[in-house]
Amino acid sequence: MIELYHNDMSVCAQKVRFVLGEKVLQWKSHHLNLRAGDQQKPEYVKLNPNAVVPTLVDAGNVIIESTVICEYLDEAYPEPSLSPRDPVERARMRLWTKQLDESVHAATRTISNAIAFRHQKLALGTEALTVLHDKIPDPKKRAESWENVHKGVDSSYFADAAQRFEKLLSDMESTLGSSPWLAGSSFSLADIGYAPYILRLRDLQLQFLWDKRPHIAAWFEKVGERPGFKTAFDDWANESYAVLMREKGIEAAPRIKAVLRLA
Repeated sequence: MIELYHNDMSVCAQKVRFVLGEKVLQWKSHHLNLRAGDQQKPEYVKLNPNAVVPTLVDAGNVIIESTVICEYLDEAYPEPSLSPRDPVERARMRLWTKQLDESVHAATRTISNAIAFRHQKLALGTEALTVLHDKIPDPKKRAESWENVHKGVDSSYFADAAQRFEKLLSDMESTLGSSPWLAGSSFSLADIGYAPYILRLRDLQLQFLWDKRPHIAAWFEKVGERPGFKTAFDDWANESYAVLMREKGIEAAPRIKAVLRLA
């Protein structure tokens, strides 16, 4: 039995659920409340020393890091394949997913916290918030999170994160203008990988970023028709998060437009 330790609104967990849904695999859910610090409990840190979600356990084997988990599932359960057969397209797929781990996820973490999730965290109170941050293993992430929570869109990390998404969306639009999917002719782990990040921007009411990028809109509509979309997103919708992101995203839109010099 496959077991997944995850969170409803984690973009990394959404990627893995998408793969599980596409492959119609049965799995046991262990849902972690990140605001309560479930990911920092000793029994979970034994599974995942990074104290993040998701973590996959398959036949006793523990797999961490969402990109690695997705690749593992595609190799361990090869039908239907989510990797292109053509080696060039497979390389393109890996270049896309590599970007997620190198910079896109960090930019998403900044945008999400600075705009919306900071309000949930500040509501915990100074003492509880300090305890939560002190348990973040990576000192760089700890400092970044603290500033994003306390300074919001005025964080020193915010402008760079917004610019990273501007470049990403430009690259996606260019690629999708000449191929139906990010890696080429077939739906792949690249499309699965980016779906949660585009959805996060939409949830934050930032879809104006692709108003003049019709290929992204058409691609995301096709992604929403995939069988795994329901497992990844719809089955785990969190209305309280949705309301918060919508309200705070509308408030932050002028700031993002100013940073990106959008009319």
